[in-house]
Amino acid sequence: MTELLKSWLSKGPSSQQLISFNHHDIITGGAFTNQVASVHRQLIQSPCRRWLLACDSSDLFAVGLCAALLAGKEIILPANTQAGSLSELTHKFDGVISDKALCEGKALVMLKKELSSATSQWPTSEKWGELVLYTSGSSGQPKAVRKSLAQLDAEVTVLEHTFAKHLPQCSVVSTVSHQHIYGLLFKILWPLAAGRPFLSDIIEYPETLTYYTSLFPNLCLISSPAQLSRLPESLDNEKQLRSPSLVFSSGGPLSFDAAQGIAHCYGRQPIEVFGSTETGGIGYRRQMRQDQPWQAFANVEISQDPKDGALTVKSPYLEDQDWLRCEDKITLIEPGLFRLEGRLDRIIKIEEKRVSLVQMETLLESHPLVSHAALVMLNQPRMQLGAVIELSKHGKAHLESEGKLSLNNLLKAQLLSQFERVTLPRRWRYPDLLPVNKQGKRIQAKLTELFDHD
Repeated sequence: MTELLKSWLSKGPSSQQLISFNHHDIITGGAFTNQVASVHRQLIQSPCRRWLLACDSSDLFAVGLCAALLAGKEIILPANTQAGSLSELTHKFDGVISDKALCEGKALVMLKKELSSATSQWPTSEKWGELVLYTSGSSGQPKAVRKSLAQLDAEVTVLEHTFAKHLPQCSVVSTVSHQHIYGLLFKILWPLAAGRPFLSDIIEYPETLTYYTSLFPNLCLISSPAQLSRLPESLDNEKQLRSPSLVFSSGGPLSFDAAQGIAHCYGRQPIEVFGSTETGGIGYRRQMRQDQPWQAFANVEISQDPKDGALTVKSPYLEDQDWLRCEDKITLIEPGLFRLEGRLDRIIKIEEKRVSLVQMETLLESHPLVSHAALVMLNQPRMQLGAVIELSKHGKAHLESEGKLSLNNLLKAQLLSQFERVTLPRRWRYPDLLPVNKQGKRIQAKLTELFDHD
């Protein structure tokens, strides 16, 4: 397999390559080259080595990313641009590449579309830059994950090799952010290297998605389980006249019902991709049947820790070539084929009794009154579990007619089939929707905040 991304970055786009679009604008390779060359000149002239890159517009983000990679800089991608998050990282970067001033006292290279019409050459590179992605780790503290161009290239090349046959002349649209590894790869780097234009905006509403599916005969949708699970209802659970050619989902397992809901509306199930910022993509599946196993990517080796069933991975997407242990429990069916059996690191102790939060959430979600469930460990006024429940249509009707106490008791009765009473959640919340970010990941701080007031 060729070095797809490195080859593209070395030469740059053709002047006519369509890079990106939105409802009022398109960016061609010629304009993109001018923008990248302008930012590259500023970066080369600056002594700063570490640059934070953040921009909502995907085309401007791609300009900054390409320019910094070609300039040999270290590119910091924060999980978000909230003031608190940036203050935690302030000592990690010397300058900012953005379309707005984010941090006082730092060098700033401004991303903007209005540039002179003078034709520029695509910059050459003597040394490639590298990325540092900051994820919100399980402890809540930002965790740095380094990615070299070679690692990113290996993943982009394998994605093209694995899925290109499903993507005839596709344009790419996304409901997830490019600031994280999934959106970065699937919405920016892979489309650039393969010559597929992408939507510069993020899709936030089902109506916007319907607008673009009606506009383009071939469309690839990059989305998440939380967003896809709600999409069929937004489409009135009706078969659509125009559908994306391919839908990708990542950020967690998609439920079987949600996969079939998408298939009913769009004609086929999404392709789910399993992985993490650290590991990159590990495997993929399309849920044609219940409990569909995952297929490892061609260049990824997987094995199972005999002690606890943990997944271990060896792949070119990792910093080194050693085996990496993941906190996912698996059943290895045959080489390269596996089932996920939940997380190993969500085991807690309540009243000195070990409880699997994954198991408890799964049991709650099997109740007809529940759509989604999330459990949080609360420290005040004492160590106890809190349950945050997104109700189904029937659940909302029950809450309105019978009240919260009745609903609490019904769900506790469900849990008592597998858990001792002392381990059950003591506090319950019923928001309209579980708080999730643009990647469809649950926001732990927001879940905990629901219990700040009784």
